[in-house]
Amino acid sequence: MKSKIEKYKNNQKLDLEKVIDEYSGYVYSIIRNMASEYLSEEDIEEIVSDTFFILWKNTDKLDDERVLSSYIAGITKNLVKEKRRVIKINFDISEYENIMQDNVKVDMICEQREKVNVLEKTVKQLKEDDILIFNLYYYSSMKISEISNVLNISDFNVKMRLHRIRKKIKKEFSKGGYSDDK
Repeated sequence: MKSKIEKYKNNQKLDLEKVIDEYSGYVYSIIRNMASEYLSEEDIEEIVSDTFFILWKNTDKLDDERVLSSYIAGITKNLVKEKRRVIKINFDISEYENIMQDNVKVDMICEQREKVNVLEKTVKQLKEDDILIFNLYYYSSMKISEISNVLNISDFNVKMRLHRIRKKIKKEFSKGGYSDDK
């Protein structure tokens, strides 16, 4: 699965059929590993098809020298995370009564949810370019140099933006009375 994108192009167009044949199982595995217990079979099929649609739609933005699997993995992971956010996974409380009896655990869970809400709110308030950089770095696990190549900006610019984003998030956490610990 370490084939470069140029292998899948004919006359500057992505051979989507070949990509789907070779990478459907890969995409399905990523989804299963990330969220199989949360997603229905329909959700999984939707994410698989959306992954290839987004790849096809952005064919002209792909670097032919890069490995196709990294693009596919990034797209898939982002779609799974978005689907999980949309679903807002609701657990049946009765299944977790024994775990929830300890007030300390309840407080920790509530605090973690509040931190996630502060983080989501803060990220939503960022500029569109900064949100993209944040998502590429933290959710797609792209290196700074990869992000700078994709966005056609300097490594230094990416580093500075990430620094400012983290600083803004820490500031919002401290406003909420949270320390910046992990």
